Amino acid sequence: MPTRPQIRVAVLMRREPVQGAMARWQPWRWVLADVVPHEPGFGEQPRCLRTSEAEALWLYPGWTVELFTDDAEGYWLNATSPAPAYFVMWRMNEPEDGSEAVAVPQAVSLSYHDAGRWLDAQETVETSVATPDVVAWIRGFAEQHFVPEPKRRQRPQSFQRLTDRFGQPVSISTEGKRKGGQREGGA
Repeated sequence: MPTRPQIRVAVLMRREPVQGAMARWQPWRWVLADVVPHEPGFGEQPRCLRTSEAEALWLYPGWTVELFTDDAEGYWLNATSPAPAYFVMWRMNEPEDGSEAVAVPQAVSLSYHDAGRWLDAQETVETSVATPDVVAWIRGFAEQHFVPEPKRRQRPQSFQRLTDRFGQPVSISTEGKRKGGQREGGA
């Protein structure tokens, strides 16, 4: 069975202090710090790289980003956008032991369609800039597999059938109409 084109990446999540008035309610927030190529030295288990009172940086290694032929349009939209990016969907993990909650990636993609579906489901999605070699890779894949639908000529509005607001055909007649607003019987 042929394998799909894929790359392995690692996701970095950062806890950072919140600035301004909002800090009264929430002293810190989690953000996507970066998506980097996976290296063997990262291992396979998530771990905290550094932590302090104000900041924490977590590494989530071993994410596989695959390209699917049926999503070539999503890759094309990403590759041709002004800022091609990785899309990372993440959630807060509330440990049962009462320890601090941590942001945990759930999925990584290079497709606009995936990101759109996640956002429609009201998930947290953030982007990280894709490197030029990754952009070239997805662009090449999209050019090979994406076939844009041909533009169909739209019929002029004057030739469209008339329908009412329920979609039922309507006929218009000019017979029996009053002329110029004059009433019968003079006035």
